[in-house]
Amino acid sequence: MSANMKLLPLCAALALASTAFADPLVSSWITGNSTKYARIYQTDAAKLAGTTVATWTNGQQSQGSPAYCGVQEIAASASWVYVRSTGLGSHTMGPWYNDASRTTAFVNLPVNQKEIFRVPRTPTVPGTKSVVQNEFGIFVDGVHGFDSTDATSYSTTNGRDGDPPGTPSGVTGNGIWNRDAFVNEAITFDTALAHQQNTGVYHYHANPIGPRYLLGDHVDFNATTKAYSESTGAPGHSPIIGWAKDGYPIYGPYGYGSAMNAASTVRRMVCGYVPRDGANGTTNLASTGRQTIPAWAGRVQNRAVALTSTQYGPAVSSAFPLGRYIEDNDYLGDLGKTQGVNFDLDEYNGRLCVTPEYSSGTYAYFVAITSAGVSQFPYNVGKRYYGSPTGGYVTSIAETVTTFFSGGPSKQETMVSATPNASDVTVVWSSTEGGTYKVEGSSDLTGAWSTLSTTKTADANAVRTTFTDTNGRVGKTQRFYRVTRTALAAYDDVSSGTTGGGSGILTVSPTSGARGTTVGLTINLDPSVNPPPQNAPINSATIGTINGTNLVHVSATQVTGSFTIPAGAALGAQTVSVTFPGPPGNPTATVTYTLTNGFTVTPAGLAAQSATRAARRAARLKAQ
Repeated sequence: MSANMKLLPLCAALALASTAFADPLVSSWITGNSTKYARIYQTDAAKLAGTTVATWTNGQQSQGSPAYCGVQEIAASASWVYVRSTGLGSHTMGPWYNDASRTTAFVNLPVNQKEIFRVPRTPTVPGTKSVVQNEFGIFVDGVHGFDSTDATSYSTTNGRDGDPPGTPSGVTGNGIWNRDAFVNEAITFDTALAHQQNTGVYHYHANPIGPRYLLGDHVDFNATTKAYSESTGAPGHSPIIGWAKDGYPIYGPYGYGSAMNAASTVRRMVCGYVPRDGANGTTNLASTGRQTIPAWAGRVQNRAVALTSTQYGPAVSSAFPLGRYIEDNDYLGDLGKTQGVNFDLDEYNGRLCVTPEYSSGTYAYFVAITSAGVSQFPYNVGKRYYGSPTGGYVTSIAETVTTFFSGGPSKQETMVSATPNASDVTVVWSSTEGGTYKVEGSSDLTGAWSTLSTTKTADANAVRTTFTDTNGRVGKTQRFYRVTRTALAAYDDVSSGTTGGGSGILTVSPTSGARGTTVGLTINLDPSVNPPPQNAPINSATIGTINGTNLVHVSATQVTGSFTIPAGAALGAQTVSVTFPGPPGNPTATVTYTLTNGFTVTPAGLAAQSATRAARRAARLKAQ
């Protein structure tokens, strides 16, 4: 290929996490995998073989259509940042087992949660602290953050732990000795230290090592065993790995050794909690029995630390080992030790400090791990918030917001590279999994484009797709490329139902179209709903708010029409509707058939880049 062969440049390559915004609350999210299907390993054998699936079921939870990874949208108002997420990890999740021998599958599987989490942009610090109850926040991969407990506590009356919430006629614990989720449920965690409860909410109780690895936070990944571990050597300052409901960031385990000095050595943050084993001035529960709770637990539970006999926990034993309950830990600040001298993190598992994102200082939570890299109580956030927990999950965005990021099918594909060899050219672009692409080439920007493929499918389990233009270099002095997404497979949308499901319409073809184009749409009606006979008049057909023209009732079960998608049309999945007049004798009535999320409006296709702009940029990407 000669030195003056030119490529069609489009946009910069896809990044792991957006860095275009000054506010860390907007820019810290993992978005680079948003166009890839969430996946799981179903068994240990599948994990070792690297075999993943994008749909799954166990009869109780079912992910029948693929859903995209984690964060799919970031929007903000003056007061809030909203994150729309499927709640599914950007790393491969699973497998999960219920026993140490790993022969019995864990009963729950993760599913798309279709949720919106909002975080306050201006945190406030109350005089009276709020208790953390179950969910404390969200991690930057869009996955839930659960507290240190497993929602089960000891029943002194029955001499055993209570049954899980919702168990019919179950034993209820007294809420004083609360089981530690990491100690009691880690056997059900996957390699990223997460699992899900009975509604399929994938969540971390402890060190979220999967997203930490994606963010480069001093974590290694063994590609053979698919296991994570802390790296050796000196760490850098941890990135933000989550946000608590009170609006304060959650960092990984590593921070500046001197809280307010960014020039100090980075090291592991020393947690303020220790086991009640007689060391560090703690009560030795193995000797005294569980007859008192630590002072921090007294503040959380609003009760005296000296318990009555009806409130005692079980004696420390092999059946009830030390650490089984979160109250088996004491806070060094209550034992005469000093934060900043003897330990780093306060009762809430954070501190006031400077960080790379907050050079003037902020309050920040840190992940707690031991010197051996093992998760340590209270793991992410203590049992009370430092700030006011006004954030949380909401059902909708009820105010005007600015959208900073749209992911999944709404993300604009970009050209990454076009690399020549002796005769061929390899073209790479950022892609949306499930997409079908048309690839075209041209020797100049004034003549006709030649079609190289109309059926190139996005590479599976990837955020980029590669296409080889065989002999693309032969006999040519320059070469331009353009790529357009022409269709998208059915998927489980982050905001509503699965594309392909609906009421009265079975399918449409094509399933997507770009802004600024005109689409000839075929709408296939469900014969079981008794649609009107062939040639019956059509009142209207719409894609979202876009009205169709040239509507033809081809047969009882098929309608065709032409839809011109405005340049400013709303992006994402849209409902397709066809409306017919009502039955004879009732002329004012109408009958409407719909397909929820049947058609996706995509950004202007890669082919829509103007020739003039391409020509101006082409010189910058001359083939080497």
